[in-house]
Amino acid sequence: MSEKRIFTALSSDGVHTLKGVVYLPNGEARGLFHVVHGMTEHIGRYDRFLSDIADAGFIAFGYNHLGHKDTVDDSELGYIANENGYELLARDVKVFSDAVRVEFGKEDMPYYLMGHSMGSFVVRYAATKYVNPTKLIVMGTGGPNPAAGIGLSLIAMTKKIKGEKHISGLIDNIAFGSYNKKFGGDDPDDSKKWLTNDTEIRKIYYADKYCMFKFTVSAMGDLIKLIKLTNSKDWFKNISSEMPILLVSGEEDPVGNYGKGVRNVEDKLKQNCKDVTSVLYSGARHEILNDFTYDSVKKDILSFCED
Repeated sequence: MSEKRIFTALSSDGVHTLKGVVYLPNGEARGLFHVVHGMTEHIGRYDRFLSDIADAGFIAFGYNHLGHKDTVDDSELGYIANENGYELLARDVKVFSDAVRVEFGKEDMPYYLMGHSMGSFVVRYAATKYVNPTKLIVMGTGGPNPAAGIGLSLIAMTKKIKGEKHISGLIDNIAFGSYNKKFGGDDPDDSKKWLTNDTEIRKIYYADKYCMFKFTVSAMGDLIKLIKLTNSKDWFKNISSEMPILLVSGEEDPVGNYGKGVRNVEDKLKQNCKDVTSVLYSGARHEILNDFTYDSVKKDILSFCED
């Protein structure tokens, strides 16, 4: 059985402490496996997965982003930084993984990096600027958003009028308001059906205040910038052509435009990269590690790392 340890590292903002966990395998480690979580959630939701990955022989770890549980006070939930928060999110990937390697790993140990949802865009960006993963797992990601430019303009105007910490219902609705329609409309008591088929997991999610907070307008801007940057021509040109990449998503995931966005990313990656694989899980929604697909997803990820 793996051993769970609490682990921390100073964020790249020089102010906050990234609160995280490390799962140590029983015996010689085969590599480092880094999970970067999504928007308005926390690394605790990945305990089962991290434990299973460690049981397979990897040092498995992750932390809570700036603006998220324990890394900031509750008063700062949803706020990353006034300017360039997206850079801080990407730099923190290197900060935390370097600290874990020094404490628990070895200099030449393989490094497997996985990001889910917002975390998928964070790791995509980090992999071209701050870290050099042995292999990259991109989960629950999406393709280009034609409205990104308009969204950033609206955010800039809102920040100027109401401040960077303002929470805009309008911007939140524009970004995510349509996601639940395919799964039963606008039920206020079950507004996140698009996350998973599992009703019990959704109930746990709704009861967790560290999942149900909203992003500030500045943090929404950071998210949109990440999506825009990681779907730009420069990003596809700059990603390492030698690094194997695995794309995994639910076929019913609105973030990936029900598979179309994921295929778009795959096709563009294959123009430059030698080893790109994608798996779309039929019937699964956004959180494929919290859906009926858990065992299949874990098996596919381990096979990818071990190949």
